[in-house]
Amino acid sequence: MDLATLVGLLGALALIVISMLMSGDLIMFVNGPSLVIVVGGTIFAVMMKFGLGQFLGAIKVAGKSFSNKLPDANELIAEIVALADEARKGGLLSLEGKEVSSDFLQRGIQLLVDGHDPDVVKTLLSIDKNKAMERHATGAFIFSSMAEMAPAMGMIGTLIGLVAMLANMDDPKSIGPAMAVALLTTLYGAVIANAMCGPMADKLKLRAAEEGMIKSLVIDALLAIQGGQNPRVIDSMLRNYLPEGKREADPE
Repeated sequence: MDLATLVGLLGALALIVISMLMSGDLIMFVNGPSLVIVVGGTIFAVMMKFGLGQFLGAIKVAGKSFSNKLPDANELIAEIVALADEARKGGLLSLEGKEVSSDFLQRGIQLLVDGHDPDVVKTLLSIDKNKAMERHATGAFIFSSMAEMAPAMGMIGTLIGLVAMLANMDDPKSIGPAMAVALLTTLYGAVIANAMCGPMADKLKLRAAEEGMIKSLVIDALLAIQGGQNPRVIDSMLRNYLPEGKREADPE
């Protein structure tokens, strides 16, 4: 599980709730019409911009950002170097049935074992990588759209509340509820945009870049193994994907 995503979301919402409690009764910050306008309006307005499958897919991708953690690059490199050493000693067929930590790496090994040409291996794995990055990019775009739409729906709710308030100025009892709708819709829109959807869009962009890097690393490694490269050369090549501060010394 990606704790940074979970802790960040819960922490931001917790601080908002705590500030509400410090300001008075939490119930006064709960308003049904405001929630309907902002939450429902944001969802349906964004759904108009995309296909239903894309919208639901974005929710699924966001869920994976909480539950799925990418493999550690250093550990993956060490695993690949061990596979390269085994393939160099026993041939590519020695990798058949080998259990590895990554499904993407497993698919690539199977392509090598099946004897496909390097161009075929690279093409098939690159398609897989590009599709994964495309899903993340679409999810990020949808959440960015929700971050833009929520404040707009909040403003619509504010206008509705102000119209209701001005239309009933002769009834003092109606002013309070109308003003609550006017202010709380703006609050809800800001919270959804800045504490939820905006950060989630940025996280999906980051996950897309990270996953693209990991899969590019695997593709280069598999092609090197297929070409019979020395495991130490493969290790040195793959570590170029890492930031300098995270490049461990080559194994003895």
